Amino acid sequence: MKKIVYVWDADYPWDVRTEKICLSLTEAGHDVHIVARNKAHKPTKEKLPEAVIRRMKPLSFTNQKLDTLLGFPAFFNPRWYNLIDETVAEIGADLIMVRDIPLCPPSIMVGRKYNTPVILDMAENYPAMMQDIWDTGRNTIVDSFVRNPKAVSAVEKWCLKRVTHTIVVVEESGYRLEQLGVPASKISVVSNTPSIDRAAKLSEPKKVCDDKTLQIVYLGIVEVIRGLMESIDAIKLLKASGHNVRLRLIGNGRDLELLKTHASNIGLRSNDVEFLGFIPYEKALKIVGESDVGLIPHHASESWETTIPNKLFDYMSLGLPVVSSDTAPCTRILKETGAGVVFKSGDSQDLAASITKMINTSDRQKFGEAGRVAISEKFNWESDKDVLLKVVDHKY
Repeated sequence: MKKIVYVWDADYPWDVRTEKICLSLTEAGHDVHIVARNKAHKPTKEKLPEAVIRRMKPLSFTNQKLDTLLGFPAFFNPRWYNLIDETVAEIGADLIMVRDIPLCPPSIMVGRKYNTPVILDMAENYPAMMQDIWDTGRNTIVDSFVRNPKAVSAVEKWCLKRVTHTIVVVEESGYRLEQLGVPASKISVVSNTPSIDRAAKLSEPKKVCDDKTLQIVYLGIVEVIRGLMESIDAIKLLKASGHNVRLRLIGNGRDLELLKTHASNIGLRSNDVEFLGFIPYEKALKIVGESDVGLIPHHASESWETTIPNKLFDYMSLGLPVVSSDTAPCTRILKETGAGVVFKSGDSQDLAASITKMINTSDRQKFGEAGRVAISEKFNWESDKDVLLKVVDHKY
């Protein structure tokens, strides 16, 4: 058994990957503690099934708004260093796991202090993700100071040389790290896959009907860089061609109002493009499961060429056929499994054409069943958990 500190840079609950990893480690007999932000001013210590939560203590001399600002997860923020340090020291941690780059430097420094190995759980290509935001002009003043792509890239390179091991979510991310000089032996792939149980519950292929609107669903952050502007344009093209389609967007994001305005400006109504906002995960999955097509329109930038969206596996596990942009990881998996089709990134006309391939009910059923089978046989958390536990159990 190991005593493990998992560093998560936002409020907890909730994050699907954090919960999945920590619950698996706890069930394997490890003593897991999640270090988390505390914008909501919840109790600083709480026991949950997956871990003990160690939240940042609110500052007594200020209001909640300023306290939130001073708790920003920047690598140079002393509040985060102190919280990680106090937790590692108190429990006598054997291992630190840190999610993504922002809080990797203080985790490494604390690890050095106590001679504790540090594993980086790299769910995102963080420098490329920041570059996407800058390239689309959607960066904020805060981004200019703490999310500058060049600065983030330099921090990432510094961290990769100093962490004990790095977990990535897809093979393409591992290849990128190897190009940056990280030995393959120090990289493991642990994807964000669902359990076999979810796919197994669909003992028969998902039932589809001809006599209704084709329901296209998107689950995730609502941002321009995720191809949602082109998705709305594709719905306009399909409606103009006489197709009965509806796009449902589940999630919030910095570009929500911009996209609402765009849909309205091109003449789409609320029942053509529905902005459902944030919905708790389990309820969101219910809506996804009732839909006809799962959409992944992300731009084929460096960021999405080197990571994998959770929604791909969510759609597949629920028996939905997938329409995805031609990012390398999604293209590879869809071609391997036969779970859907790809379109040219950023091309609303090609996206519309790809969606028309899902109008035939038997085709949708074929794609959806292929995805469900792929989850049951290969792309599932039971397989990824085995890799995770080997990484954690290793003697560093």
